[in-house]
Amino acid sequence: MELEAAKLIGAAIALIPLLGVGIGLGLIFASYNDAIARNPKSDEILGGKYLLFFALTEALAIFALGVSLLILFK
Repeated sequence: MELEAAKLIGAAIALIPLLGVGIGLGLIFASYNDAIARNPKSDEILGGKYLLFFALTEALAIFALGVSLLILFK
């Protein structure tokens, strides 16, 4: 039973980076909305960068989830 408890605790600790991912995504969206509100013509320039940073930040969440699942089921 101790091994199962250690697996659960390890999987939970591996999910802590999701807090940072949530904060980061909020900052990305807030900054993008602020930039577009100040200068609507900058949408052409910022659109691609905004999606790239969103995808990279979201990839961190997927990696953390994968590590957590590996700890839990292996």
